Amino acid sequence: MAAGADRPPVTRERVLDAALALADEGGLETLSMRRIGKALGVEGMALYNHVADKDDILDGIVERVLAEIPPPSTEGEWKSEMRERAVAARRVFLKHPWAIGLLEARHAGSSPTRLGYFDAVLGCLRAAGFSPTLSMRAFSIIDSFLYGFILQELSLPFDDSAGLEEVGEDLLRQMADAYPHLTEATVQAMEDGWDYSEQFRFGLDLILGALAELRDDG
Repeated sequence: MAAGADRPPVTRERVLDAALALADEGGLETLSMRRIGKALGVEGMALYNHVADKDDILDGIVERVLAEIPPPSTEGEWKSEMRERAVAARRVFLKHPWAIGLLEARHAGSSPTRLGYFDAVLGCLRAAGFSPTLSMRAFSIIDSFLYGFILQELSLPFDDSAGLEEVGEDLLRQMADAYPHLTEATVQAMEDGWDYSEQFRFGLDLILGALAELRDDG
């Protein structure tokens, strides 16, 4: 049997699957036609039969990520819809942390999936009575909070109660009672625990409540 005879044929979908897996494993810097080809068992040049270039691949994997986020509906209560969209987006972007920067940076050749995602968020806000300007501002502030929270979540040096306890005890040793307010907050966090999902919902609800007031004030 010829080498590679039992290998599945290369398709655009398999190219994007391989690129997505590489990006998730090592970030966008690991993406190259050679590496994607190697993951598929072919030469990098063979990929050009299925994708135009690397930009085409980047656009394709962004579309894949956005397709994992259920868009908000104009049929539901707007706060619930925006909350569910943001919670889902946090989950997806934690799974694909490289995607945020790529999503915001790329605008040429936007796909129907990408444009439809943006339009659905704005449509939900417009249906709820927000003006076009306030809809854009609301979308921007919610996603600014979303992206910033994810960055903090990925950067904090703990992800469970044991890690929090270790970090908290180290901070307390460093402060040595010289910083009373920070000491108090650290002790309280150690007692209460730190749930990322709960903290995210708390901040998100503050934003949604403030946006409701702005809308109602006209």
